[in-house]
Amino acid sequence: MNYKPFNIVVILLFFMGVSLVFFELLSIWALFLAVLAYLIFLLLVSTNVQWNFFVKAHNSHPNLKNKEIGLTFDDGPAENTLEILKLLKKFEMKASFFCIGKHIQENPEIFQKIILEGHMVGNHTFSHTRKMGFLRTHQIIEEINRCNGIALEVGKVELKTFRPPFGIINPKVKRALETTGHQVIGWNLRSYDAVLSSKNFILKRIIKNIKPGDVILLHDNNLLTVEILEQLLLFLQTNNYRSVRVDNLFKIDAYS
Repeated sequence: MNYKPFNIVVILLFFMGVSLVFFELLSIWALFLAVLAYLIFLLLVSTNVQWNFFVKAHNSHPNLKNKEIGLTFDDGPAENTLEILKLLKKFEMKASFFCIGKHIQENPEIFQKIILEGHMVGNHTFSHTRKMGFLRTHQIIEEINRCNGIALEVGKVELKTFRPPFGIINPKVKRALETTGHQVIGWNLRSYDAVLSSKNFILKRIIKNIKPGDVILLHDNNLLTVEILEQLLLFLQTNNYRSVRVDNLFKIDAYS
């Protein structure tokens, strides 16, 4: 979406509203509510990558005839990743790992093992800062490029896919991606394994909603995820589902 004309219209409407308030044709409360509604709207579209408002992301493959889904893991590599790799190997499933650059530096052998075992790796920025929504365009570019540089040094792969931390996609992230050329991978089925503590609730949430073409968001730095994953893989196997790398699911290139 070309957001520049959109922003110009918003600015014009704001000043029009101020003028109407000045001439007492509109109450200050009505203007306040309009501005508040706009800010809430911006917050929602910027924190929901699957809405495709600023950037077109690969969130799912609807109407897929094969019973294929994409298991994805964020925030590694970590020691816990090794247990996840064992389970994936046991059930003969493939997955995608969106890795944080500084964690690749801390766990280079684990990063290499992910690649060696045939899974996909993608860019999840260097630091996964909680200030992601407030970074300037050049800072986001630096975050992406630093992660790519470390991945190339450690794993000999030039990453082409990117998953934004916290699913944040705003105009600055859009401009950064236009510079780096990464394709955005989102999700359509969130497990909430990073915020919830009930294994049964998380597992039931996934199983209840799963369908062919889904991209499932999990976290490989979470101990709880290992226990959930074993039961989930058993369900997939029993119901003839197969987890594949997201680059294969969407027929895109994972690396340059």
